[in-house]
Amino acid sequence: MTIREGLQAAFFVLTWVGGDVPGDVIEALGAIVGPAQVLTAPADVAPYVTDWRERYHGQALCVVRPANTEQVAFVVRLCAERRIPIVPQGGNTGLCGAATPDGSGRAVVVRLDRMNRVRSLSRTGGNIVVDAGCVLATIQQAAEAAGMLFPLSLGAEGSCQIGGNVSTNAGGVTVMRYGPMRELVLGLEVVLPDGSIADWLAPLRKNTTGYDLKQLFIGAEGTLGLITGAALKLFPKPAQSAVAMAVHTEIEDALRLLERCRTRLGDRLSSFEIISRSQVQVVLDHAQGCSDPFDRPWPWYLLIEATDTLPGSGLRPVLEETLAAALEAGEIADAVIPASEAQGEALWRIRHSVSEANKDAGMGVSHDTAVPLENQARFVRAVTAQVEAEFPGANVLMIGHIGDGNIHAVILLDFARYDGDAFWPAAARINDIVDGVTLSLGGTISAEHGIGQTNKRRLLAGRGAADVALMRSIKAALDPHGLMNPGKLFDVPAAPE
Repeated sequence: MTIREGLQAAFFVLTWVGGDVPGDVIEALGAIVGPAQVLTAPADVAPYVTDWRERYHGQALCVVRPANTEQVAFVVRLCAERRIPIVPQGGNTGLCGAATPDGSGRAVVVRLDRMNRVRSLSRTGGNIVVDAGCVLATIQQAAEAAGMLFPLSLGAEGSCQIGGNVSTNAGGVTVMRYGPMRELVLGLEVVLPDGSIADWLAPLRKNTTGYDLKQLFIGAEGTLGLITGAALKLFPKPAQSAVAMAVHTEIEDALRLLERCRTRLGDRLSSFEIISRSQVQVVLDHAQGCSDPFDRPWPWYLLIEATDTLPGSGLRPVLEETLAAALEAGEIADAVIPASEAQGEALWRIRHSVSEANKDAGMGVSHDTAVPLENQARFVRAVTAQVEAEFPGANVLMIGHIGDGNIHAVILLDFARYDGDAFWPAAARINDIVDGVTLSLGGTISAEHGIGQTNKRRLLAGRGAADVALMRSIKAALDPHGLMNPGKLFDVPAAPE
């Protein structure tokens, strides 16, 4: 008997034992994935029902850890038969509560840690096919071992999983050169809400055969199906890189330097990150191993990286000449170019320590807005002025990807004053301020973090009634019982037991 035949037999027996008794469900799930891979004890389940920032606390019927796509399909089919909600979960590193179940205790959390294979890698085709549970850093390492590059890079890359990256259309620090996750995906394998498997994994660069269905699932946050595999683009591995940090007194200076760097470096400019002094100070106060590379504080810090696939020493001199010209033109006040890889990593450590430092520093109201590049200075000034006027003492931080228009406004509120119930109305008002500025400048309320639970209230204003209605109709067509990650993006109640 094959594995598939055995699972089908177990599924048939265990789904017809009668009733919706949780014990029957647990037994059936154990027959599919193995009893040890169905977690029910409160202590075992606890890590999977709280989000990374510990803002959302849910409950679950159990946590299931399948080993392959076939097991996922049987789990989803069983849950569909029993009308049990499913919450897909990758590394649980998201910032919007999209992977946390609600408080009903009815949902099954499907955790994909065991699905961590690199299925194939083609240097000729420039692609890698992986399980959805592959940790991002594992994919980066596999590409590097083959002399290639998978360019997605973000602070949680050592623990986030690629299925979650796809589900949120993750961006990171190299978007301006390589694009977000949507531009890095060649194909997907998805288990649909009825348990059927959609195989769109062929790593084709060109395919015009009707609708590009995989695109529906990129950024859908697990509300339309459960991603089990991904075919991803690989790129030539850079042979040289050059990193620099520059400081400014006005944010407009950063935009002028961006124009200069693009003109001089072209597509070799891969990262252009901005950090306000307030954010640098939080990192210095709360993150270990970070230090200010300048001998005095500056209002704005810019982290720049350029890469090239051509070997040699030509890239660093070009960056040095570009910064020297900017210094002479008054566009920057000072700059440092590290002399070693370790010094370059120290500069990046400041940037990648932001999330952990902010988590420890206060009650943070984080935003993931993007506005057209020419409006970024207006965004920063308007948000800062309005928040400080209504919330005296708030610490307004600015951090993010100024090179692609995505600056994260993070407002830290005092723990003592805003802990507990006082936080949520304050957060809602701050969101209204930031969203009002964002939308008035032609921007979006979420560029890379997603909607999840945090931003549901803001989705209607951010996208408009017609767009949200269309999203709901797509959800209803693919998931008529509302079982896939219910309560995320917008409220769609799961079907009753």
